[in-house]
Amino acid sequence: MVMDKLGSSLQDALKKLVGAGRIDERTVTEVVKDIQRALLQADVNVKLVMKMSSHIKERALKEEVPPGMNPREHVIKIVYQELISIVGRSADIPLKPQTIMMIGLQGSGKTTTTSKLSRYFQRKGMKPAVICADTFRPGAYQQLKTLCDKLNVPFYGEVGNPDAVGIVERGLAELEKNDVLIVDTAGRHSLEADLIDEMEQIHEIAQPDYKLLVLDGAIGQQASEQARAFNDSIGISGVVISKLDGTAKGGGALSAVSETNSAIAFIGVGETPDDLEKFEPDRFISRLLGMGDIKSLIEKAEETLSEEDIDMEAMMRGRFTLKDMYSQLEAMNKMGPMKQIMQMLPLGGMGAKLSDDAYKVTEDKMKGYRVLMDSMTDEELLNPRLIGSARIKRISMGSGSSPDAVRELLKYHKMMQNAMKGLRGGKFNMQKMMKKMGM
Repeated sequence: MVMDKLGSSLQDALKKLVGAGRIDERTVTEVVKDIQRALLQADVNVKLVMKMSSHIKERALKEEVPPGMNPREHVIKIVYQELISIVGRSADIPLKPQTIMMIGLQGSGKTTTTSKLSRYFQRKGMKPAVICADTFRPGAYQQLKTLCDKLNVPFYGEVGNPDAVGIVERGLAELEKNDVLIVDTAGRHSLEADLIDEMEQIHEIAQPDYKLLVLDGAIGQQASEQARAFNDSIGISGVVISKLDGTAKGGGALSAVSETNSAIAFIGVGETPDDLEKFEPDRFISRLLGMGDIKSLIEKAEETLSEEDIDMEAMMRGRFTLKDMYSQLEAMNKMGPMKQIMQMLPLGGMGAKLSDDAYKVTEDKMKGYRVLMDSMTDEELLNPRLIGSARIKRISMGSGSSPDAVRELLKYHKMMQNAMKGLRGGKFNMQKMMKKMGM
């Protein structure tokens, strides 16, 4: 995932600040070069990178360190602020009754994004409905209908009817009782005259409150050209960058959109219906730098979990018993992919994180863990350090598993515990620094 690579590279750069004996010009220069390299590899515009680098260096060496902050924290805050300036502002799409028109070129991920957007409003307690006005692409109707059916989202379309404008008019009347009406329009391989004409007619009929342009993150800096072209045609309220999880040009698309004075509304971060996030620059950059995103974590928990599902205080303690670990893993499974959830936690030591292997805990493995824990005593569950070779043998025999399976469980628990220790303290406490920065 490119954002993982970019985030990892940025975190590695900032580790030099944490480990430096003093913050001098040489240290700042090295850190700035590492940040430049990370951003250029993510396809961020060269001029933008150089301008930002110059700002970081000048501010880090000339600005006075604010009271209550040390030089390291001051430079990290500067990097954080300058990165936010690159990705620009966000487009605010409120939670209220509205009509949204989805536009974009063919292959941008517009149809999938339409279903994800309906799921987003559904999670927020609203009643979305979708109209398929894409009569150009074969299979668009069936694809969107299948996606909406899986989400139990009301859908309107007419198979084989090329009259997109008429479909929208009838769909709006059919679905008027729903809160949010999302109109998925056709795309082309380029912004052609017939596409512009159809968009303008649909725009006239639908009178959308918001027009969202879907851009494939893989187009990189070319995103600015598309954003300008669509904006000149019917005007856009915001941009959705899709496929941000699997492209090496994601940074280019993010920065290019902000250069056009457009605003990003949502980003697609995965393949499931829940993998569409409201774009907020400060949260996005905070996660890239390993500072976490506790606010988003709490919002996600509130949307998907009941009070008995998860103890947020236990989650933030930074130390789990085996009982704690299992209940938290079950809760996180409900909230979505574990990797996304863990990235919302502010991990200590600037970049302390789980390996990719640690994230790959499948549902079957979870069941196996429960069987193993059922063979443990309460004392062992509360204090796993008691489990030596003799106890491992007893647990494996009692659960019908191998000693290696018990060791695997204990190893995974240890990894989780070590990764979460950064939440409590350590030499460089991220939470304390975030508080000083007003984050």
